[in-house]
Amino acid sequence: MDVRSSLCFCLALCASWLGLVAQGQTQVLDISGSRIPTLAPLVREVTPAVVNISVSGKVRQDNPLYNDPLFREFFDVPRHVEKEVRAAGSGVIVDSQRGYVLTANHVVAQVSTALVTTKNGRKFSARLVGRDPATDIAVLQIQNDGSLKALPMGDSDRLEVGDFVIAVGNPFGLGQTVTSGLVSALGRTGLGKQGYEDFIQTDAPINPGNSGGALINLKGELIGINTAIISPGGGNVGIGFAVPINMARLVMDQIVRTGRVQRGRIGVSVGDLNDGATEGARIAEVSPGSAAEAAGLRPGDIVVRADGTPVRSGAQLRNKIGLTPVGRSVQLTIRRNGSTLIADVTIASPANGQTRERVVRSPRSQPSEFQ
Repeated sequence: MDVRSSLCFCLALCASWLGLVAQGQTQVLDISGSRIPTLAPLVREVTPAVVNISVSGKVRQDNPLYNDPLFREFFDVPRHVEKEVRAAGSGVIVDSQRGYVLTANHVVAQVSTALVTTKNGRKFSARLVGRDPATDIAVLQIQNDGSLKALPMGDSDRLEVGDFVIAVGNPFGLGQTVTSGLVSALGRTGLGKQGYEDFIQTDAPINPGNSGGALINLKGELIGINTAIISPGGGNVGIGFAVPINMARLVMDQIVRTGRVQRGRIGVSVGDLNDGATEGARIAEVSPGSAAEAAGLRPGDIVVRADGTPVRSGAQLRNKIGLTPVGRSVQLTIRRNGSTLIADVTIASPANGQTRERVVRSPRSQPSEFQ
């Protein structure tokens, strides 16, 4: 099969997938009358749920003149000054009845007011429900006037490298923009930007202003919240990252219930395997008196599953523990000296003196900036 035939096959396959979610035509006629695939029906269906977010607020900063003794002697120089900040980003309506909008935390981190604008130009004042810097997820709420459309959440655990995706957001403040690409990698960690990382990597173009926007599969489901890029020159180079929607959903549920995320502890340090294994996390340390010790965990244990889900890395295990509500238990499948063991570990409150889970790993290249 030559290159042109392969391309036509891929486009035809793409169109057939679109038929699962888009009612009506998934093909249009070219100038010769032949039918060609198009993403337009999918785009029309999902883009009303993606919004632009404009925020403003004040930041308290150190006054550089305060450090000059001459200025302090002759002038009344305040130690701190307030600076007005304005920013723009993107968001996704995920609950039209209650008006909940998912976005990136760094878009609204310094917000005092937020204005949400829908695709059809309607503007809403937004209330900050809560935010979680550790995952870069925040939740806003706008009034439901009967016109809101929500995007259904998919299952990011079912993603595979090579799946087609589209990204929708507000790059450079231009207004709503749609790009397409593939899932380039899964489970990206060690980027140094978040406390809890499990990024989807994509080559769908993402640029400044796309933060908080949607990463969508070809079923029209939200599978990620766009958050960062690697960008040595300040623009898209085909390496973008999104927070998986399964992680964002867990964070949102806690924020909606309590206004914040409370992370429990079990008291271990974990690391990746260095023997070529593709799955598993090694327990490096177990804190005395911790929930992990009470459950019988030992240094050197290899955790291969958590609640039945395969564990790929130390970071993934840390994410699982950190996103499980306090008081619930996690069932860990462990390999120890050639035997397989099951341990039920109860997530303890940090107030009970549990050590925060720490990942032991080598540093990797970091994104130049959040977008």
